[in-house]
Amino acid sequence: MEPDALLLARIQFAFTVSFHIVFPAFTIGLSAFIATLLVLWRRTGQDHFHRLARFWTKIFAVSFAMGVVSGIPMSYQFGSNWSRFSEVVGNVIGPLIGYEVLTAFFLEATFLGVMLFGWRRVPPWLHVTSAILVALGTAISGFWILSANSWMHTPAGHEVRGGIAWPVDWLAVIFNPSFPYRFVHMMNAAYLTTSVVVLALGARYLRRGEYPSEARTMMRMGAGMLAILAPLQLLFGDLHGLNTLEHQPVKVAAMEGHWEDTGPAPVVIFGIPDEERETNRAEIAIPKLGSLILTHEWDGRYPGLKDFPPEERPPVTIVFYAFRVMVILGVALIFLGLAGAYLWWRGRLFDTPWYLRLADRSWWIGFVAILAGWITTESGRQPYIVQGLLRTADAVSPVSAYAVATSLAAFVVVYCVVFTIGIHYIRVLMRRGPTGAALEPPPAPEGLPNRPLSAAQDSAHESVREAAP
Repeated sequence: MEPDALLLARIQFAFTVSFHIVFPAFTIGLSAFIATLLVLWRRTGQDHFHRLARFWTKIFAVSFAMGVVSGIPMSYQFGSNWSRFSEVVGNVIGPLIGYEVLTAFFLEATFLGVMLFGWRRVPPWLHVTSAILVALGTAISGFWILSANSWMHTPAGHEVRGGIAWPVDWLAVIFNPSFPYRFVHMMNAAYLTTSVVVLALGARYLRRGEYPSEARTMMRMGAGMLAILAPLQLLFGDLHGLNTLEHQPVKVAAMEGHWEDTGPAPVVIFGIPDEERETNRAEIAIPKLGSLILTHEWDGRYPGLKDFPPEERPPVTIVFYAFRVMVILGVALIFLGLAGAYLWWRGRLFDTPWYLRLADRSWWIGFVAILAGWITTESGRQPYIVQGLLRTADAVSPVSAYAVATSLAAFVVVYCVVFTIGIHYIRVLMRRGPTGAALEPPPAPEGLPNRPLSAAQDSAHESVREAAP
C-alpha cells in the first residue's frame, strides 16, 4: 500500500466523520428537548410549548437527514478503503452495527414519521409518545456506536484465531473497559451541545425583541441544562481520563505533553511539542497539578512519552492542542451555565445585555468541543486502529492513491454543496422563528379547553396566511 494512499484514506474518513458526528450529537440532544417540550405542553396546556416543539422538530428533521446522509458513506469506506479492518475485526464490529439497526433504527423508523407528520393526524398522547420513543432511539443508537468505538480502544471479550478477532463473550465486548465512560461523556456532550444552541437562539430572539414567551422558555431551559450538565461533564471527563490512563497511558501522555516520568508531573498550560527533540518549547506549566488531576495524589506519577518507543506514540502535537481546545471550551460552557443560573436566580436572565450577547454568540461551542474531543481520542489511539490488535497502516485496502484521491475530491464537493444547503435551510427556519410553526391553535390535552388566540396572535397568524404562497 502506497503511503500516499494510506494518508488519503485517513483524510477521507476524518473528513466524513467530522461532518457526520456533529449532526447525530445535535439530534440526540434535540430529540430529548422536543420530547420534553411536548410533555410540558401535555401537562400544562400552554401553547408556546407546542409551537416550540413544532419549530424545533423542523430543525431536527433537517439535522437528522444530514446525519443519515453523512453516515452512509462512512460504512461504505469500511469496504472500499479499509477492507483489511473489516476482515480482521468484522466479526465484532459488524454485529454491533447491526444491533444498532435492529434496535435504534427500527424504533426511529417506526415513530419518526408520527413525530414529524402526526401533529393533527394522531391523538396528542400518541404524538408525545412517539417523540419520547424517537429520543430513546437516538440514545440507543449512541449506545451501540459508542460500544463499537470503545471496543476499538479497549478490545475485550474476543480471541484471535489466524489473525482474525472472534467474539467469545458478547457482554465483555459490549461493556468493554472504556465503554461506560465514553458513553456517558459523549451523551452528556450531545445534550450540552443542544442546550447551548437553544440558549443562543433564545438570547438572539430576546435581543431582537421577537417571540418573547418562546425565547424566555428557551433561555430558561438552555441555561438550566448548562448549569447542571457542564459541571457534570467535568466529573465525567475526570473519570474518563483515569480510565484512559489505565488502558491507554501513551494517549494521556500525549494529551498532557508529558515526555518524561522524572517525578510528580506538572499541568502544561501551554507549550509547543517538539517531537524530534522530545520536549516542549515555550512551556508554561503548574508543578505537580498534573499528578493531582491524573492520580489524585500530589506526588503521583504516570508514564511519559519517552517510556514508549517512537513508533508506538500518537501524533503528539495534534492530540496536545485538540485536548486543550476541548478543555477551554468546556470551561466556557461551565461559566455560561453557572452565570445563567445566577442571573436567573437574581431575576436578570432576560435583561442582562452582556450575557445575552455572550449567549447569542456561543452556539458553536458545543460542536467545536465535540470535534476537538473526537480528534483527541481518535488521533490519540494511533498508530493503531484497534488498540494493540491492528495497526492503521495494516488495515487499509489494496487500492491506488489515485482512486482514493478521486473519491475524496468527490466527497468534498458533494458534502460542501449538500451541507451548505442544509445549514442554510436551518438558518432560514431559525430566522422564521416559532410563530410560523403552527397556523392553527393546537388541540388541547384531554381535560383542558382550547384557549382562544389573543388579538396579537390572531393578527400574526393572519399575516402568515396572507404571506404564504
